[in-house]
Amino acid sequence: MSDDNGTPDTPRGPRPEPIRFFGTTWVDHDGGYGARRAAVAVGSLLAAAVSCLVLRFAYQGLEIADVGGLVTLLVVVMFAVCSALAFGHTWGAFTKRPDPERQSSLRGLLAIGFLGSLLAYFVRSLAEAPGEKLHREEYDEARAAHEKRTSRRTGNPARKRRS
Repeated sequence: MSDDNGTPDTPRGPRPEPIRFFGTTWVDHDGGYGARRAAVAVGSLLAAAVSCLVLRFAYQGLEIADVGGLVTLLVVVMFAVCSALAFGHTWGAFTKRPDPERQSSLRGLLAIGFLGSLLAYFVRSLAEAPGEKLHREEYDEARAAHEKRTSRRTGNPARKRRS
């Protein structure tokens, strides 16, 4: 489609990066943004509750297997530490882009600490779309740079009057 001048209707300049579950509704908080945030909060909390149930079954399996108190303690501490580290890593990823190499090296730890990641997602979704602050900062910077580039020069410089 095009407007009356024959130019495309697509907006010029930077486009916002979509966020998982939100698309680009985070820009103007439209398109069911509030309902999506509520759904993400409830969904992540529900997933965390189911995860706790799964971990409880794993703990009961250790009790049934009678592996001993030390092994049971080590498993519980491992899940607690990995969940805490995953919470911190996920929370930090909402405010600045994580290093891809570090992200790939922590993949196993984040998988074990999935409960921490889910809880970070839940807590962040109470305030905003997870990652919205980072995306908004990047989008605003890109828009400001685009405005600066496009408004820097107007008209034909050859016609400019010299003093």
